[in-house]
Amino acid sequence: MSFQFAHYNYNVMDLDKSIRFYEEALGLKEVRRKEAEDGSFILAYLGDGKTGFELELTWLRDWEKDHYDLGDNEIHLAFTTDDMEAAHKKHEEMGCICFENPAMGIYFITDPDGYWLEIVPEK
Repeated sequence: MSFQFAHYNYNVMDLDKSIRFYEEALGLKEVRRKEAEDGSFILAYLGDGKTGFELELTWLRDWEKDHYDLGDNEIHLAFTTDDMEAAHKKHEEMGCICFENPAMGIYFITDPDGYWLEIVPEK
């Protein structure tokens, strides 16, 4: 028996806004979508076009709060980049950098719902 990563999920308030953010900030594209017949949810799967890993964005029609409780936000996804300088400049221009650790050579950005995404250089 073996297991492989398939996808990771974030629940989002505004699906279109989140899809635009992930495309602009990280180059992710929607690869498939599932919509409930009764309209109660939409699942949009985003991919990087290089790996099989997907980010699942879930929109729930009947969510009654105006945000998701992310706790201490210690859970995050990490993305590698082949050009840290260009990535940092892009994210700085987008105004989405929320934390930097120059000693480790990494930084974090936030998506429209407040989820943290780590940016690290390729090894």
